[in-house]
Amino acid sequence: MIATISSAILAFAFLGSLLYGRVPQPYLLLICALLGVSIALAGRHKHSDVMSIDVLSQTSRLKNVNPMFKFITLFALMIICIASGSAMPGLFLLAVMLILAVPVGGLPLHKYITILALPFTFLLIGGLALLFEVYPEPAGVLNINVFGFWLCVSEATQVRTALIVSRALGAVSCLCLLNVTTPMPDIIGVLRRVKCPELIIDLMYLIYRYIFILLSMHHEMRDAAKSRLGFRDYRSSLRATASIYSNLLARSYQFAGKNFDAMESRCYETGIKFLERRIEIRTAHVFVAVMLLAATVILCFWPL
Repeated sequence: MIATISSAILAFAFLGSLLYGRVPQPYLLLICALLGVSIALAGRHKHSDVMSIDVLSQTSRLKNVNPMFKFITLFALMIICIASGSAMPGLFLLAVMLILAVPVGGLPLHKYITILALPFTFLLIGGLALLFEVYPEPAGVLNINVFGFWLCVSEATQVRTALIVSRALGAVSCLCLLNVTTPMPDIIGVLRRVKCPELIIDLMYLIYRYIFILLSMHHEMRDAAKSRLGFRDYRSSLRATASIYSNLLARSYQFAGKNFDAMESRCYETGIKFLERRIEIRTAHVFVAVMLLAATVILCFWPL
């Protein structure tokens, strides 16, 4: 709940500073309030189990798109977005990836927002740092006096921040769509086709796999501590937190040892093998990809 409120406050402050002087204040307050309330409502969903991105990708309707074709298309869109001199491609890709993930792919909206919440929060913090500059006197459209110095937002910083944040949002949205629509075996198959070293693929899969195992274990330990009133006050909360993380570290070493013994007992040398699916590239998918690439390129010439 605290993280949700913090994200809503950051979004309100960022959007208000970014559009200050460009949008009439009543409309600006309404836009910022709607964004903050949307983030707060999205963060109200509670889940008892640990959300696995791989589970979401297995249930996505877009998992039957050829993974190599999906990689090439999304990375091409990312490159165009990052190289663009306009904010429009990033905003366009943010909207398109939301449509592809939720209505088309069948992913619940609140889960998609939850996945984007962490990078979105980092972008908001970085955006606020880019917006404000320190001056000895007022020198912008928005000026805040702090201990004799002025934090100023100018039109130049607004344009620069909008461009950088929109690029990052577009690129992160492309990666997010790739994650929630492509199962891990398909990703590994693509990496093998592009001649990625087997050691890197194995480490990537094992780390990815055990992140969710450790998260699930952490949730179980935290629930057990709560049931024993381990967080009833500040002192007991510190003791319970220290106990949880020390046990989690010990259990992670135990799991690593057991996993290595199991792999050796099966004559593991290098390369974790997966059964790869053969998915044909459909004409409809090529048409959609070409239209998206063309629209993104055209928007690169749209004025900021």
